[in-house]
Amino acid sequence: MPRTASEQALIERFSRTYRHLTQSETMLGIERAVCGCDYGCTSWTTREEADDIGNILGLGPATRYLEIGAGSGWPGLYLAKRTGCEAALIDLPLEGLQAARERAAKDGLADRCRIVQADGAALPFAGGGPGGPGGSGGFDAIYHSDVLCCLIEKQAVLEDCRRVAGDEAKMVFSVISIAPGLSDADYETAAAGGPTFIQSPMDYAEMLACTGWTVTARGDVTAEYSETFGNMFGFEKANIDEFERVHGAEGAAELMGRRERTLEALERDLLRREIFAAVPAGVRMARDFQP
Repeated sequence: MPRTASEQALIERFSRTYRHLTQSETMLGIERAVCGCDYGCTSWTTREEADDIGNILGLGPATRYLEIGAGSGWPGLYLAKRTGCEAALIDLPLEGLQAARERAAKDGLADRCRIVQADGAALPFAGGGPGGPGGSGGFDAIYHSDVLCCLIEKQAVLEDCRRVAGDEAKMVFSVISIAPGLSDADYETAAAGGPTFIQSPMDYAEMLACTGWTVTARGDVTAEYSETFGNMFGFEKANIDEFERVHGAEGAAELMGRRERTLEALERDLLRREIFAAVPAGVRMARDFQP
């Protein structure tokens, strides 16, 4: 589907970030210190959270796993290595996918990790049921980390996730959103500090219901996000020379400005980060499916 100029600019910015981030030992060291990983990630998923997600989704050798917005491979490649699942990782920035392919090869995962350049709203996979990906039934587990808040077509992504999900599938995702009940001024402050397309036409629980999903759990992880963000921002400022080398002088200045606005919004409780768990509507909910 056609992309707006702002969407294309965001894809290009992520491409530049992945190109340099995955080759900077300093930035990878910061990532290890803050998130417990070294993939060149751009989401706020920590290793502890990734482990929890893998457990919630019930990943194992027989699981067909789809990750949307996989970037340079975090946490999809980590989860594939830890659990033995078969993984399909999709995203648009080519540089991130190239880094993910190199990491998959390095970690011995190339045979069971398919890495594809694709739009989350137009997934290149057959639907669930007979003939679905990997055989009958579609994907068993779907995950996306802080992706919907970086996209305009949020509802279309959830609809296509439902299309490729098996009847017994589980989906989990994290998302950053604007806190409810704000004044117009506070709303603008939150929007300025959040991801580029943070504004949503409706609450995500309502959006899931509209796209064929039943919410099984909803958890607020804003406090954890705020701590992770603060730690990351502190390390970035302490290593500003490398930060500028990785992002370029203009890009670094723009990103630092956004970081300051995010910090203000978090300190004023204007942003929140949540994790949603859902199953296809009409399917009996597993009692143990809780984040």
